[in-house]
Amino acid sequence: MPRTPLIRWIATLPAGAAVLLLLACSPAFNWRDVRPENTGLSLLLPCKPDKAEKVVPLGGQPTTLAMLGCDAGGATFAVAVADLGDQARVADVLRQWQSLTLVNMKAGAPQVVPLKLPGAAGGPAPVLVRAQGQRADGTAVNGQAAYFSQGARVFQVVMYAGKPLPEPADTFFSSLKLE
Repeated sequence: MPRTPLIRWIATLPAGAAVLLLLACSPAFNWRDVRPENTGLSLLLPCKPDKAEKVVPLGGQPTTLAMLGCDAGGATFAVAVADLGDQARVADVLRQWQSLTLVNMKAGAPQVVPLKLPGAAGGPAPVLVRAQGQRADGTAVNGQAAYFSQGARVFQVVMYAGKPLPEPADTFFSSLKLE
């Protein structure tokens, strides 16, 4: 069977170098455009997302939360969306959601910065929250979460990793767009 030029070239490398080259060809992050259903949001996820829905108490009322998420490169990436049905509740719900997330991850003092989000208008200003804490099993976690709204819909976009991953985090959060 004839070998392709790349295979022939790899075959001439020492075994260790050939393995490293092949590993470089299988990226941990396979970015793809994702658009959660019934929203104007688009974002990049580094892997094919799983979908789930559950009813949670947001702002003291049972609310259906739609989620998309996946794990890649040692990190979890997810987006959660809920339609509150009442735009007047948005600011309180986003504040509570942010607070509960930080409590659940036993976070230290968070860093909250404005988030540039193309298409965002009205409602509370989008923010990106960064914090370090612990997972349920006690291992360290570096969490980043964006909180924003569109009309009566509220969004949480998160990335959790054992250590900071600046490049994937930048790609992930800078890809957020509302239409």
